[in-house]
Amino acid sequence: MNKFIILIISGLIYVLVAEQIAAANSVQIIPQPNEIIIGEGSFTLSKNTRIMFLGQKEAGKIAKILAELLNKSTENGFKVYKFTDAKSTILFQLEKKLTINPGAYTVNIKKRKIIISSSTSQGLFYGFQTLRQLLPATVEGKGSMALGCEIPCVTIKDAPRYGYRGLHLDVSRHFFDKYFIMKYIDMMAMYKYNKFHWHLTDDQGWRVEIKKYPLLTKVGAFRVESNGNSTGGFYTQDEIKEVVAYARERFVDIIPEIEMPGHSVAVLAAYPDLSCSGGPFTVPTNWGIFYDVFCAGNDSVYHFMKDVLAEIIPLFPYKYIHIGGDECKKTRWKRCVKCQQKIRQEGLKDEQELQSYFIHSIEEYLQSKGKEIIGWDEILEGGISSTATIMSWRGTKGGIAAAQKGNWVIMTPGSHCYFNYYQGNPLEEPQGVGNGRFLPLQKVYTFDPTPKELAPEYAKFILGGQANVWSEHIDSNDLVEYMVFPRALAMIECLWTQPQHKNYQLFEQKIHAHYIRMNQYGISFSRSADKESTKKKIMESK
Repeated sequence: MNKFIILIISGLIYVLVAEQIAAANSVQIIPQPNEIIIGEGSFTLSKNTRIMFLGQKEAGKIAKILAELLNKSTENGFKVYKFTDAKSTILFQLEKKLTINPGAYTVNIKKRKIIISSSTSQGLFYGFQTLRQLLPATVEGKGSMALGCEIPCVTIKDAPRYGYRGLHLDVSRHFFDKYFIMKYIDMMAMYKYNKFHWHLTDDQGWRVEIKKYPLLTKVGAFRVESNGNSTGGFYTQDEIKEVVAYARERFVDIIPEIEMPGHSVAVLAAYPDLSCSGGPFTVPTNWGIFYDVFCAGNDSVYHFMKDVLAEIIPLFPYKYIHIGGDECKKTRWKRCVKCQQKIRQEGLKDEQELQSYFIHSIEEYLQSKGKEIIGWDEILEGGISSTATIMSWRGTKGGIAAAQKGNWVIMTPGSHCYFNYYQGNPLEEPQGVGNGRFLPLQKVYTFDPTPKELAPEYAKFILGGQANVWSEHIDSNDLVEYMVFPRALAMIECLWTQPQHKNYQLFEQKIHAHYIRMNQYGISFSRSADKESTKKKIMESK
């Protein structure tokens, strides 16, 4: 009898998966929505289709984004109207109702009308992105989509699992200009990411203009490579404001990272008095962890950091500032008279507590300005405040420990979230990338930001997760995109989709269509997980 029941259950599971895959053939949405109800027939997009909005003017702004996309791809001249009755309508509707999930939305497609509704502008934007994926992939090209295309009748009810869905980019090891950063944000928004972690400073480069300390960019933003060529760059404050405004229009919050007290040699090259030894220093051309860090016993360092942050804070309206805190060697501190004096003066036990003293001092300053800190999990060493948010990268143990203390946590373990690792056969991957480690698409898809060993009362402290892109061996825009996509599509299903709706077999079915879509958009994605049949379709779509 037990075997018979198991056979029945197995059969039902098989049928369910088959139905999901069949639905995916017509509704190939990434990340997978919570609920999809397939209807009969389709909506035909024609030159007479009216794009409308109902409710606050924010709904009109989202409607305008769709109009701009369609005008680029069809060259038709769609306009946005306030709601009136029409035969063929796409309506964006802001509803006045309470919601516990600001990203929730509904897309209801009928033969003559498409209604995208949400109680928030953010939700409407995500509804637009879902509709975008229901349109032909040619919508991503310029003048390449013909009118008369059909959109399947379907009702989609959806909301994100996590409020923090992050993607990171290191612009210190290699610099990427503001235009690429804007494209990066566009790519994030297409797939419903909402947090951009901008790694602006490290040993190999300082990338943000600080007017009070001009040497940070004059000296710290450039380095001379072994071949004698100078490389580097930085963003002016006006450029950062432009990027931040661009991201906000796409419901992406930007979190700047200003590394301290380690990963700071680029600063010390400009201002050597901030070190324990006094220098001199040059901006490094090699990678790794360096012994020279900010002198935690020097009061001038704290004044310097507060001056820098005073210029950073107005540029980034989101509540978080990432202060790094990782891989800080204590060797110089152990030999430094000022550091040892600070330990005695403050009644600290050792250099680990000196780092905590440093972090607490910066956190107190940021809190006085209405900001909160995020730090890598090393800031747990020596003790942390109850208000610090932990980004757990050395596995999940740091995140678990922080959650059990009641601290907010963002999970980003290297085992599943480091997109600078190889994703295919190293012999077939671009030379020099990968850091000798391997992270294929399917393993990314197994990531769960909430560890199973975390008790429910602590699981609520997991804000979400993030994928990281460290650029030591990534030196071009195309290579960034290659390393990020399609793995970012697997990651977003881990962050958006409820676990019971995740299915890798289904994801594989859907991703074939997204290869075509990314190709139309101009994303230089990896084909390491691709199928031969899809490669053929990609070539045919060019």
